Amino acid sequence: MRSRAGKFSLTIRRGCISFPEMGIADVDKSLASNRMVFELRRDEAALERFRADFEGTLTAYALSEAEKVAWRERDIGALGKLGVHPYFLPQIARLFRGGAYNHNRSAAAKLYAATVLGEKD
Repeated sequence: MRSRAGKFSLTIRRGCISFPEMGIADVDKSLASNRMVFELRRDEAALERFRADFEGTLTAYALSEAEKVAWRERDIGALGKLGVHPYFLPQIARLFRGGAYNHNRSAAAKLYAATVLGEKD
């Protein structure tokens, strides 16, 4: 079955959701955001710098202007379309909203749903 949610077309088959515009084949391995998310998730000092100096972190990782705009707007769907790895998309929501309450109604899950799925709370 095909459905339209917000900005993205999605396919639901056997309970699994896929976004044709944001699949593994669409990952841009050279995209600075991919490296940034990877490192922020693994390096506590880098994460603290991100929280303390958001703009400085975007500059330090040499993000493109389109990436910076998506990060500033917390537009996870746009980051997916730019080529961020699909695994990192919910991780980005957790960077902004935390991951302590890792549940479908958490602040991070709501941010992800709003910007990727087009759902409003």
